[in-house]
Amino acid sequence: MTDTLLIALFALGGAACAGVLGAGALRLVRHRSVAVSLTVVAAVTVTAMLAGTLAVAQAMFLSPHDLGVVTLVAAMAAVVSLGTALLLGRWVVARSRELSRAARDFGDGGSFAAPPGQTTAELDALSRELAATSAKLAASRERERALETSRRELVAWISHDLRTPLAGLRAMSEALEDGMAADPARYHRQIRTEVERLNSMVGDLFELSRIHAGALCLTPSRMSVYDLVGDALSGVDPLARAHGVRLVGDTVERVPVEVDGKEMTRVLANLLVNAIRHTPADGTVAIAAQRQAGAVVLSVTDGCGGIAADDLPRVFDTGWRGTTARTPPAGAGLGLAIVRGIVEAHAGRATVHNVPGGCRFEVTLPLTA
Repeated sequence: MTDTLLIALFALGGAACAGVLGAGALRLVRHRSVAVSLTVVAAVTVTAMLAGTLAVAQAMFLSPHDLGVVTLVAAMAAVVSLGTALLLGRWVVARSRELSRAARDFGDGGSFAAPPGQTTAELDALSRELAATSAKLAASRERERALETSRRELVAWISHDLRTPLAGLRAMSEALEDGMAADPARYHRQIRTEVERLNSMVGDLFELSRIHAGALCLTPSRMSVYDLVGDALSGVDPLARAHGVRLVGDTVERVPVEVDGKEMTRVLANLLVNAIRHTPADGTVAIAAQRQAGAVVLSVTDGCGGIAADDLPRVFDTGWRGTTARTPPAGAGLGLAIVRGIVEAHAGRATVHNVPGGCRFEVTLPLTA
């Protein structure tokens, strides 16, 4: 037992010396290639084994021949280990460089494509993460391009819509100032109409800016969907009468929801006004509210004749109008964008799809527990 303990102590001492030297070497090459680190690790392993073996051999007083045989065997093992470590290191480094090139292309605005061939589990996991990140960035860039397009359209349309009434206001004010207005009262009424239109447009822009900035402050309270629909219908009834459009709200359930009454009434009013303006005279605009799978769905159905399939995904985009006309009556293209912003702030979603003779806008809100 004493001889075994002595042999173990000699082997441990030799291996410990090699381990300390190897740790120092690894610290010196920690910023170098992984191939160098693997070589150092292999060298430390072989050196520790060799040092322990030689220490024990010296303590056991082996013959010079036996000591030479043991040393030669250990040296051959060292050569094979170091060669294997170098090959493994070069393979890992090559795969890492291929992955780096693919990641560089992906960072320059392209999409990530994992290099072909087998690789280590860690590099394979890294490739999957980079591919997932590439897909997310591609979707983000697409959304950014769509938003930028919407912003450009909005600026162009708002500029036109502001310039037209302002030019009219200037002409009418100059006519009144020069005493050239045959009917000043009519000019005053027209000026008031244009000012109200501008005020509405500025209000929509302010509301949309709050939504985009995340500064929309909601004051939710428990209320019935039936009351929300009733308030919205009362507000748009004069407009519907003026356009000769019938309003129908027979299928509205008394479902409780937790919403900001003012903002949600604005959502329904925007949808109803939009539906009324796009429904021909003697047409019908129907509003409904039904409970569906833990949520309530409010829908507004019009008789606009439907929306082109290519335009459906853009209906709620800022500045979208669905027409090349840029006259003030077409609106600034903000109403539906405001609808989506307010609904999403309530943890809901706004969608649209075509139905026979028109389209249906749906607002889905979570039910109150």
